[in-house]
Amino acid sequence: MKRETAAESQEEYRRMLVEKRAAVLSGLGNKFDMVAGMGRVAEDDQAQLSHDEFISLRLNGLDYAQFRLIEEALERLDAGGYGICLCCEDPIPPKRLRAISWARYCVRCQEEMSDRRDAEAAGFRPRERSRA
Repeated sequence: MKRETAAESQEEYRRMLVEKRAAVLSGLGNKFDMVAGMGRVAEDDQAQLSHDEFISLRLNGLDYAQFRLIEEALERLDAGGYGICLCCEDPIPPKRLRAISWARYCVRCQEEMSDRRDAEAAGFRPRERSRA
């Protein structure tokens, strides 16, 4: 079995990121354009149309957020910091990068951040975990 060199890995990640960016960009705006292109609708359909517009805007917002994460990952790739956790500065495992090529954090730091965010949303702060 052939081992990938660092340069080959970087090019593979770049290809994955560029492909994902193209997919996200192709979908941006389409959801809302479809709803907006419906023109005038009957008064009875206004509630459904408003709901559809809300969903379309929300999906576009999520797509744009993912687009920004992909762009940041490409910038880190160009700057030489790709694959390094922005929190603990440990390498992000290749398995995680293949699954989520725009990942900013290792699994441990991502989980800690999610736990903190969930706790803050619930109104309390979690205890700090030791890094042992």
